[in-house]
Amino acid sequence: MNPFLEHQLLQTRRQFFGDTGLRLGGIALASILASQERSRAASSTVHPALPGLPHFAGKAKSVIYLHMNGGPSQLDTWDYKPGLVDQFDKDLPKDFLGPRITTMTSGQGKFPVAPSKFQFAQHGECGRWVSSLLPHTAKIVDDIAVVKTVHTNAINHDPACTFVMTGSEVPGKPSMGSWISYGLGAETSDLPAFVAMVPNFPSGSNAQALFSRMWGPGFLPGKHSGVVLRGGADPVLYLENPPGIDHRDRRAMLDALGKLNTRSFEKFGDPDIQTRISQYEMAFRMQSSVPELTDLDQESQSTKDLYGPNVDKPGSFARSALLARRLVERGVRMVQIMHRGWDSHGNLPNELGNQCLDTDQACAALVTDLKQRGLLDETLVVWGGEFGRTVYSQGKLTRETYGRDHHPRNFCMWMAGGGIKGGVELGETDEYSYNPVADPVHINEINATILHCLGIDHETFTLRYQGLDQRLTGVEPMKVIKKILA
Repeated sequence: MNPFLEHQLLQTRRQFFGDTGLRLGGIALASILASQERSRAASSTVHPALPGLPHFAGKAKSVIYLHMNGGPSQLDTWDYKPGLVDQFDKDLPKDFLGPRITTMTSGQGKFPVAPSKFQFAQHGECGRWVSSLLPHTAKIVDDIAVVKTVHTNAINHDPACTFVMTGSEVPGKPSMGSWISYGLGAETSDLPAFVAMVPNFPSGSNAQALFSRMWGPGFLPGKHSGVVLRGGADPVLYLENPPGIDHRDRRAMLDALGKLNTRSFEKFGDPDIQTRISQYEMAFRMQSSVPELTDLDQESQSTKDLYGPNVDKPGSFARSALLARRLVERGVRMVQIMHRGWDSHGNLPNELGNQCLDTDQACAALVTDLKQRGLLDETLVVWGGEFGRTVYSQGKLTRETYGRDHHPRNFCMWMAGGGIKGGVELGETDEYSYNPVADPVHINEINATILHCLGIDHETFTLRYQGLDQRLTGVEPMKVIKKILA
């Protein structure tokens, strides 16, 4: 006896047609949508833009986001506070401390001011103050806009990183790259619209975990997820055909599988089936495009020298930065590089020094390389972490070493390239680099500005989900940072 069949036999005529009629209507609708999808796919690229996008002519065509995961110290890199030298080891005034600090330092009996031990000097025609930790980035300050007063809602790493990349502390929202892929697609059919990389980082660093939600699609179709390029000889797992299978065999297999999946979609209308079809096709194309992409022998020695001695090491930050340029050069819309190890609660001078040594030259080289090739005007480069660090020391303070706790109230980011005015600085902080005193910038205003540079109005770029018109910049009012626009 089959309970399901018994239930069907017991149904009334009205129940049968009421239930089955809805299902038949859904199948008919799915069939119409599938036909439209096949027609659209036949006449467009693998990554088409949404109808009506971009909203206006944007300056940038692609984004390279350099995420320094862990929270770089603004006091030791960009926010020069020479007056703190006279405040060494003095207790931070309670008026500045405020009610919100992490449990890692809330139990300290004292909050001693820790001036940066690093020297600052002015660079470029703009006269930007830059730490000695960033000698290479100091050479490109006339090409970048430094925002010194970025603030966020989160005080711990995971929610703060989720906020930076999705516009919300709540997991389950699409990442920035997924939104951009969904809205603008890409100018290539041979590579993903959105690529993520997680390069190696210096040993001894305090590295926080990275979760796939930072490049995940959330409630968007799965095909807009970031494709992770791994370090090493095998950038994408299982991309190569197994022994005995050649390219024509793979093509025949995918054609047959595509027909079966299309029939399944026509029957059930499950959008994940369409995602599966498109991802199989993309994997097939990547079998040829990825080996060509990662073959750095095509690059001149002068270009490699620009990125530094680690550029030939698989998985290095320098190699990832050079690959980022090659990706946008080939039409990829969004490249996200996440470099871990910036969480310096103790021994900050040594740890932060290692982090900057690992990334500084390649960050500057990326901007310089793009500029030399005429690509910087159409490529937006973004550098920053999820929050900053406190002026007071966590743990033992000496003239040579100190630690800093998480600080979400103000931290520094920089942007360069498509749509951004070079050589400018926005925002000012108080004498302790503890609160903004001029031009505060919310992290979602950074995201609104990124979308604006791409020609997207962040307020109208929405998708209805769970009863809300969801967007990358959240549901609260956010504005584009016009003062840094070219």
